Parts: sequence; C-alpha cells; structure tokens
Amino acid sequence: MSSLHLAILAPLVLSIFIPLFYRIFRYIHTGWFVLPIPIVLFVYFLTFLPETMRGRSLIEMINWIPSLGINFTAKVDGLGLLFALLITGIGALVVLYSIYYLAKNKEKLNHFYVYLLLFMGAMLGVVLSDNLIVMYGFWELTSFSSFLLIGYWYERDKSRYGAQKSMLITVFGGLAMLGGIILLYIMTGTYSVTELISQANAIFNNALFVPALVCILLGAFTKSAQFPFYIWLPDAMEAPTPVSAYLHSATMVKAGIYLVARFTPVFGEHFLWFWLVTSVGILTLVWGSIFAVKQTDLKAILAFSTVSQLGLIMSLLGAGAAALHYEFLDENIYTVAVTAAIFHLINHATFKGSLFMAAGIIDHETGTRDIRKLGGLMHFMPITFTISIIGAFSMAGLPPFNGFLSKEMFFTAMVHVTEMDLFNLNTWGILFPVLAWIASIFTFVYSMILVFKTFTGKYQPDKLDKKPHEAPMGLLISPVILVSLVIIFGFFPNLLSDSLISPAMASILPSLLGAGEEFMVHISFWHGPNIELFMTLGVIILGIILFKTHVKWKKIYKAVPEKLALNRFYDFLIEGIQSVSYKVTNTYMNGSIRSYLVYIFTFFIVILAATLIGKNAFTIDTSNVSSIGVYEVALAILVVLASICILFAKSRMTSIILLGAVGYTVSLFYVLFRAPDLALTQLVIETISVALFLVCFYHLPKLRRFETRMRFRFTNALISVGVGVVVTLIALSAHSNKLFNSISQYYVENTYTEAAGKNMVNVILVDFRGFDTLFEITVLAIASLGIFGMIKLRLNRRKEG
Repeated sequence: MSSLHLAILAPLVLSIFIPLFYRIFRYIHTGWFVLPIPIVLFVYFLTFLPETMRGRSLIEMINWIPSLGINFTAKVDGLGLLFALLITGIGALVVLYSIYYLAKNKEKLNHFYVYLLLFMGAMLGVVLSDNLIVMYGFWELTSFSSFLLIGYWYERDKSRYGAQKSMLITVFGGLAMLGGIILLYIMTGTYSVTELISQANAIFNNALFVPALVCILLGAFTKSAQFPFYIWLPDAMEAPTPVSAYLHSATMVKAGIYLVARFTPVFGEHFLWFWLVTSVGILTLVWGSIFAVKQTDLKAILAFSTVSQLGLIMSLLGAGAAALHYEFLDENIYTVAVTAAIFHLINHATFKGSLFMAAGIIDHETGTRDIRKLGGLMHFMPITFTISIIGAFSMAGLPPFNGFLSKEMFFTAMVHVTEMDLFNLNTWGILFPVLAWIASIFTFVYSMILVFKTFTGKYQPDKLDKKPHEAPMGLLISPVILVSLVIIFGFFPNLLSDSLISPAMASILPSLLGAGEEFMVHISFWHGPNIELFMTLGVIILGIILFKTHVKWKKIYKAVPEKLALNRFYDFLIEGIQSVSYKVTNTYMNGSIRSYLVYIFTFFIVILAATLIGKNAFTIDTSNVSSIGVYEVALAILVVLASICILFAKSRMTSIILLGAVGYTVSLFYVLFRAPDLALTQLVIETISVALFLVCFYHLPKLRRFETRMRFRFTNALISVGVGVVVTLIALSAHSNKLFNSISQYYVENTYTEAAGKNMVNVILVDFRGFDTLFEITVLAIASLGIFGMIKLRLNRRKEG
C-alpha cells in the first residue's frame, strides 16, 4: 500500500482508536489526540506541490476487484491537491477550535471526533479517487458521516430533523450520480476518470451522454446545495459550530463543486452542461443572497450566504466550460471564469471559516446568535469584531481583501459571457451580469448586517444569557489565522497563482494545453476604469442605501406566503410518503400469519413460474440420473407417510415422534449416499430438535379433547400444490440444465494438495468456504448477544418490579 493510500485511509483507521483515548485519558481533551492527524496530512500533501506545479500527477493503484474494473486508484493532480489541502488545512484549524469550543466534561467527544475523522477521510477519498466506484463509496460516506455530525446533539428535535433532511437529499443525489457513473461505464467500459477524459470526444454523440450528464449534475447540485436542493443546508446549522465551519467552508458543500470541476473535461463542450451549471449557479447565487438578508440568526445568515457563494462558484465553472469551444489559449478570455472559480473557492474557505468561528464565539460568550438581541459588542469583544469585519468585508467583495479580487474576476467572467457567439447568448447572455450584480448588492447588505447589527448599535444586556466578554485565546487562534490569510491573499494573490490555481486549471481544462504549456495566471487589484469597477461602485452605493433602509423594505418578505416555501413542500412530501406507506402497509399487515404466507407463496409461484415459462426453461433430462434402488424408494415412502401423518396426529407427543422420524429418515439417505459427516450432523440436529420440542411443549396447555372441524380452503390447497409443483420443476430443470461442469471435481483434486486435508467436507467448510463459515458464526454470535440482552433486560425488569 502506497503512502498516498495510507494518507487517505489514515483518518478512517485512526478514528477506531478515538474511543480508546477518550476512555483512558479522561483528563485530556480528546481533540489533542486528533489534531496531529490533519496537520501531518497537510504537510504531507504540501510535498506534492513541486510535482503539480510542473504539470505532473501521481497515480497509485491497489487491486480490489480487477475483474470488474474496480480498483482503489488514487490520483494527485492540481485539482485534487487543492481540495486535499483545503480539507486537511481547514480541518486542522477546526479541530483546534473545537478543543476550546466543546467542553470535555459536557460533550461526548469520542463520538464527535470519530464522526469528524470519518468525514475527513471520506472527503479525501472523494477528491483523490480516480476510480468512480471508489469515489462513489467515499461520496456516500460523506453523506453518512455528515448526518452523524449534524445530528450530534441528537436529543434536539431540530438536530435530528436537519440530519435527516441532509441525508435524504444528498443520498438521493448520490444515487442519481451512481446512475450517471453506470451510464458512463456502459459508454466507455471504464470507471477511470483519467480514461473517461481521454474518451470525451468519442462519447459526445452517444445516446446515453445527456442522461449521464444530468445524473452527474444531480449529484453535484444536491451536495453543493444548489437551487432547489439547498434547503438541507440551513437546517444543518443545528450542528456544533466547528462542524458548520468545516462542512460549509471547505468540505461537504465543496464536494459538488469538485464533481463539476472534475467532469468539465468530459461534459463541458455540450451546450446543456453550460446552461444547466451556469443557470442553476446564478439562480442559486441570487436566491441565497436575497434570503440571507431575511434571517435573524447569525448562523442562518451564514448558511444562506454559503448557498449564495456556492452558486457563484458553480456559475463560474459553467461559464468557464465555454473556454473549451475556443482553441487558442492566448485569446481565450473565458478561462478567467475557471480562474475566478478556483480563486474564490480558496477565498471562500478562508473568510467563511473565520465567520462561522466568529459566530460560534459570539454564541459561546453571549448565549445567543439572534441579531435582534445582540448589539454593541464591539467594546466587549474587539478581537472577534476585527475577525468578523475582515471576513464580512471580504465576503462583500470590498478591497483590500481577497474576496474583492475574486468578485471582480466574477464580474469579468459574467461580462465576457455576453460576448459569446454560442448557445444563443447574444440574446439571453445579458441576464448573467445583471443577476450577478443584483446578487452582489444583497451580498453586500447581508455582510453589513452580519457585522454592524452584532457589534455596533445599542447594547442589550437584558436580552443576553451571559455577560459578554472576549473569547479565550484558544478560540481565537483559528479564526485569526484564517483572516490573516484573507489579508495575505488579498495583498499577494499571486502566491496562489502558480502553486494552486494554475495546476487546478490544467486539471479542469486539459484539452487547452499543449505539451509543455501551462496557464499563465496573474491577479492584480487595478485594471483601470472598466465596467467591473463601475459595477462594484454600484454595489457599494446601492448596498449602503439598502442596508440603511432595510428595516423598511424588509417587510416585503412577508408578501410571499410561507406555504409556498420549498421547506413546506419538502415537509409535505415526506409526510405524504409516510402517510401513503402507512396506509399501504396496514392493508396487508393484518397480523395474520396465514395472510403473510399467502402473499409470499403467491408471489413465489407467479414470479418463478412466469420466469420459467417466459424463458422456456422447463427441461427434464434423466440421462445423468443415477439408478434408484429399493432402499431409496422405501425411505422416500417412509418420509412421505410420516409427513402426512403429522397433519392428522391428535397429540403433541405423536407429532414430535413423527417429525423426528422424518429427520432420522433423511439422515439414512445421507448414509446411503456415502456422506457420513452429513448423516452425523443430521442425527445430532434432529436429536437436539426433538429434545427442545419436548421441553417447550411440556409447558404448553394440553390439546383440547373435542375435535374442531376445519373448513376446506381451496386457496390454501391451490397455493400448496402450486409451491410444490414449481419447486419440483425448478429442481428437475436445474438438474437437467447444467451449463458448467460440476465444481465437485475441483474439490476432489485440490482438497489434499491445496488445503492439506483428507476430509473433503471439513476442508470445504473451513478453507474453501471459510468466509461463509465465518459469517455464519458471526450471525450466531450476534443472535446470541441479542438473546443475552433480552434475558438481561427481562431480569432487570423483574428486579425493578
């Protein structure tokens, strides 16, 4: 196993030991044992920078299911490395923050850090897997682990609701993505992303291309909270703040962004990819920014702002796909959209992570996140105020912070879209810069609300649960580091140009580069008095006006009926599904075992008989049947007679004896067929069964002395005969249609040489079918534990009674 595979699996493996550390080292915060993991991984991934900067990538493979083309192939290229650094770098800061945010004597830290490491490992698996099936496995693990993280405070109704909503929506998208993966495999015969990119032109006109495109985008849109699937993200705010900071700045919601970026070389040239990704992204941007202004909870504002910012990045990736339609790199103005997407991806991680942490500090030190109760905190929490104003100004796109630079590039990309002579953009293209400008105005407004409604204005101590004060240094370290990066990347943006942005662009737009070529990225503050600058000035002017008057015009939100909200539709859908399922279930779950058996056996007869008839599979061939002797006939007659007599027995003792006779007679068959081991096993089982029946029946009431005449049921008789006939025909047809040579000869030839055993049956059970036997033992062990638990519970109840 390579070091790259170990790096991906390290968080998953080490999560196993967290409960042990939690139990042994009670007086040490468990987070201190977790913190070295993301730090070491971050440093490890930094060592790949020289290779990716040269345009190279590293691929390591472990064979898993090679016959199906499924191998654990890990690949580090510019795009994967960028996300790996975000996952581990932000992860390290989040773990450090959580050490001071979560009290070791109040929280179940063993649960929290296990979930967090599972999520970290799953995200690394998603962004570094070259095999689509492996990537899908990690993708669903992110949904599962985020479900656990969001529902960490499971005793709260809202936490459980938010966790369930995120799971249902993202898993739905994941299943759609799996469908897209399967369609891609049908078209190309490979699960490798690298090979898919090389075959992109060949599958462009395939009939399955568009369905695969739509399925992949469903997975991306649900994960990255795009309209209309964004509704899970605000409810995910019920998670602890460290979780919110991690999921919404660098990981969970960025997985869909990664998916779109990774598949742009495959689908990007199709017009549907451009329109879907760009339109959904710009709509999400506008929708999220408008509804962020409406919120009164700090984390809710940040949640809708995350929705909005994700829409911005998504729209940039969609617009950047237009670059694939132009051959000359020097004149390709549409690559700026991809540059802006990657740059803003990094910037968003820095300012959004710091803002979430600042919101957590405010909640931690005041006892509330409601901006209606906050105000005047600047004097009590000057450092937190500084963190918040830097993060918010960067999010609003104000200079001299990094968000200003990527926002200007966003405007540039949207303006360039109107100049395209493709996809009828000469008509509809004007909507993109207009909507981008409107969304930026509302982004400015909610950024100002976030800061000034919290830290300025009237101080309201009577509405606070605690007397506010500055947070301890431990809580401030992580957000201070992030806002420092906001400033550094603002003044020195080209620190990222050659190291991260250019290699990531090479992964997204590989077809634009020739041998030895690379994207030349240069980011600067001043480009002269252009249209983007005037758009920014308009954003600031109108934003200030709307912020100052938002109390008056905010009432417009009440004009939209609550019942038209998407959350209401989601709740209605879930409640409807539950109601219908209850009604359907109650129609057949009537408590009658006979009814259940009728359903089961009827389905059994219809499906199997229809299959056999439809496939013309009824065949009876007696050429390979051994001769039947008098002993076999006698034993068969004995089994049939004993079985029939059980039905007419008038005492339990007689029934048990007849049932035992059937079992012992079957063991004689094994003796005749020279299978002494099976015969002995059958004898032991029958003896134990008879003894158990006798013990159990001893405690039952005696049979009634009077006879009850049972009415003949034609349905029962028909079903019974039908099951018997179908099973018999299947057995005879299966024996008569042997498509392969029997495996028995393999066991005869290899039992002694391969397994060093003379008893073939034992060798098959222990060696050739070792896993099967192990799983059977495991099932018995689990059943035993369950029985022990029920007995223990019953004894405890008796003691309490």
